[in-house]
Amino acid sequence: MVGLSLGEKHFIQGGIAQDIRSDGRKRLTYRPINVETGVIPQANGSARIRMGATDVISTVKAELGKPISLQPDKGKVSIYVDCSPTAAPMFEGRGGEELSTELSVALQRSLLGGKSGAGAGIDLSSLVVVEGKICWDLYIDCLVVCSDGNLLDALGAAIKAALSNTGIPRVQVAAGASGDEQPEVDISDEEFLQFDTSDIPVIVTLTKVGRHYIVDATTEEESQMSSAISISVNRKGHICGLTKRGGAGLDPSIVLDMISVAKHVSEQLMNKLDSEIAAAEAGEDES
Repeated sequence: MVGLSLGEKHFIQGGIAQDIRSDGRKRLTYRPINVETGVIPQANGSARIRMGATDVISTVKAELGKPISLQPDKGKVSIYVDCSPTAAPMFEGRGGEELSTELSVALQRSLLGGKSGAGAGIDLSSLVVVEGKICWDLYIDCLVVCSDGNLLDALGAAIKAALSNTGIPRVQVAAGASGDEQPEVDISDEEFLQFDTSDIPVIVTLTKVGRHYIVDATTEEESQMSSAISISVNRKGHICGLTKRGGAGLDPSIVLDMISVAKHVSEQLMNKLDSEIAAAEAGEDES
């Protein structure tokens, strides 16, 4: 928890009400976003995102596996978040474990849709090599290096950047396997297929403080929230997932208004993120 005096709380709440936040931003303005890609050479893809003082890393590891029987035409993706005890005092002990689980589940819902895969921002069918027999399993690991609010949005952005940096090895399948036989495969060490991130959504969290809601809340601003809704929106403006936290209920009309605002904000965030990822990739190629 953030320890704030009564005066500090009134200052934060009053600033948000007047559309002048304590760091000078308006209610729907993000902090500066910085992107680095290829930060972990051993991974198939990786990225580091900084939103203000919030700092997260995401890595992608691809391994060949077998599709589950209920979804023979889809690959598998798992997302795990680790909150470093040094990222924030509240992460020490079980606090970090609980938040890691909460963030992992929220990212799964936001990026992978329901259990059937409906609404998934990541196309699982593109990960199939041989239907019912061989697929790619993607293991997405995220590390919270430093926390100053808005972790879910930052982690979602880091995953999108890491996937854009991911190369999947080209696989040649030997002919001749029949029935239940597992086909032999040859995995290339030189040819890689770039992962398609065009439909991967961004996550926009709207945090309600008083009668207003803000994007990219800092830790101090989050301490004053009544509730927050995180909405994942893809490039076409489609909602891929929605999660809520905070004890206060929200009127359905307010939720609909927040979704409309999130769609508008997501366009700006998507364009900014794409620009930063492209610049990071260009810098990586030059080096």
